[in-house]
Amino acid sequence: MSVTVTGPLADVSLAPEVRAVLEACPRLVIPATRAELYQLALGPEGGPTFTVEYDVDGAMVPEATVTRCRNGVAVNYPEDYMRRRDPDCMRIADDLPTDKPRYRDVFDAEFDPTRTETLEWLATQELVVVPFKAGGPRFGYPSLAIVPLNSAFFALTLVDLQGWVTFDEIGPFTPRSMLYVAPPFRHTHFGGKQVVVHNRSHELHEIWAYNLYPGPSAKKGVFSVLLDIGEQEGWLTAHASSVRVTTPYENETVIMHEGASGGGKSEMCQEIRREDDGRILVGTNVVRDEPYHITLGETSTLAPVTDDMTLCHPSVQKGNGRLVVADAEAGWFVRVDNMTSYGEDPAFERAVIQPEEPVLFLSIDGVADATALPWEHTLDSNGKRCPNPRVVIPRSFVKNVICEPKEVDVRTFGVRMPLCTRENPTYGIMGMMHIIPPSLAWVWRLIAPRGDKNPSIGESKDVKKALKHGGMVAEGVGSYWPFSTGTKVAAANLLLRQIVENDRTRYVLTPNQHIGAYKVGFSAEWLTREYLARRGGGRIQPDHLTPARCSLFGYRPKDVKLDGQQIRPTLLQPEYQSQVGLEAYDAGAKILADFFCSELEQFMTDDLDPLGRKIIEVVLRGGDVEEYAELTPLYV
Repeated sequence: MSVTVTGPLADVSLAPEVRAVLEACPRLVIPATRAELYQLALGPEGGPTFTVEYDVDGAMVPEATVTRCRNGVAVNYPEDYMRRRDPDCMRIADDLPTDKPRYRDVFDAEFDPTRTETLEWLATQELVVVPFKAGGPRFGYPSLAIVPLNSAFFALTLVDLQGWVTFDEIGPFTPRSMLYVAPPFRHTHFGGKQVVVHNRSHELHEIWAYNLYPGPSAKKGVFSVLLDIGEQEGWLTAHASSVRVTTPYENETVIMHEGASGGGKSEMCQEIRREDDGRILVGTNVVRDEPYHITLGETSTLAPVTDDMTLCHPSVQKGNGRLVVADAEAGWFVRVDNMTSYGEDPAFERAVIQPEEPVLFLSIDGVADATALPWEHTLDSNGKRCPNPRVVIPRSFVKNVICEPKEVDVRTFGVRMPLCTRENPTYGIMGMMHIIPPSLAWVWRLIAPRGDKNPSIGESKDVKKALKHGGMVAEGVGSYWPFSTGTKVAAANLLLRQIVENDRTRYVLTPNQHIGAYKVGFSAEWLTREYLARRGGGRIQPDHLTPARCSLFGYRPKDVKLDGQQIRPTLLQPEYQSQVGLEAYDAGAKILADFFCSELEQFMTDDLDPLGRKIIEVVLRGGDVEEYAELTPLYV
């Protein structure tokens, strides 16, 4: 449907230069329905395959292919590099406070000329314009995206993530954010690299996407908008999943799980994995090649609340000491790299193989007019599976999903831990679960350490080197720092205020991958979830806790029982594993302490909250857990 700017856009307040683009472009399309946008994504012929390409200095360069499948569209990129987010693609074009690289410092030029060139280029293209609400249909902020028509799949990804809305439903509005897409500039201006430029004012946040992988723009770029708005208004969008856990005795507990990449956010909403005989593999002693199982006759049922972007909006808070959360998205950007064959996640497979309406697949080997399967991943140029295949799935397709805001009882934080033995001491010494004071919860979120590669992004050389040698890297404040356009100290203050204000919340650390010499995968996280829910909102009496040997781990439970079965004590105290011992444990604790101290120094500025300064001072002097608890009492 071709329209003029006097149509639905007449009631949208746009800058004159932006309105001029829409008036000058040869064709302007505003899809009336999601189905119409889906058809546009298939190209002018409607499939079965369509190549998205652009003129770059007189040569047509393909950026993506779109394949029509029976259950959706499969989008693939010819370059391996374009199949995941570049962690160094954010550039800041404005003069507002930021700790991120500014455009002028990286490119030795101001952004305004490139902005003007981008608008001039868009004015020569057929365009599709879609409204969206950054933060989801219910709580989101009215926004607008301008996308080349032949890249309509990108607009489809955006509205599937943020929710389909029309201009009529929003009514007259001034966009709080604007998203512009100009793929060929990746080649003409930025040497083939992904670049996403953020240009902020107090009224408008512009995202200029110079690539067609939606991760850093349609997905995390919108996250940046919400973090920017929240920093101005005093609230957060957390990088977290959350789930309501209902025990066999019908007790309900809402758990919100945070952590760096690989920290188990997606896994918090997954069922406990069982062996073929029904037993649960807790872990395998790597040195002795000895598996350790337990048996649970019945486990809790799960109802997901949020998946990745967790909105802590002030309009839903009750002021009762518990954080209230809602999903910031209408669709989820689900990575399916862990699905390699049929039957591994039947509910999810059913939702995307036989969807209520066609869905969008990224880096899935889709065959024209056949069914796209989530375990058939596109191969990278090295012949290996792409590590970042994705499916964009509406929340409504997810089994038992909760659509209402929920109060959080427990906030868990997942940390990826390496193998630790006497012969090779590492920081992989965290016990199965630790209860920590709010002050320590803040410290862990300031750093958000991770010790394994993240398949969602391409690693920098420095990060690869650190991880290869068993080291850690800090993902930064709240683990949402990679998407924040502001300053670390401002984000730290906001996070501390949120934690202090919600003082009726329990904070828990839980490892994944390893506990000392045991390979555990995500079983520690799943069993901790089960245990906390059965304790009724995670309540644990003080006399059931004792300080951990490493004070950064807070307290550990003296024992953990599930269905009358006591979890092996050495999984709660890895220092007493015969393959670890006190010496290796203490060496690992020193690695952690040194890393924390080196990362926390940067926050000690005059702008830091005085309470935050006191907390960091305890870390720097190696204080004990009681000092943290004195600053922020434990809620048990």
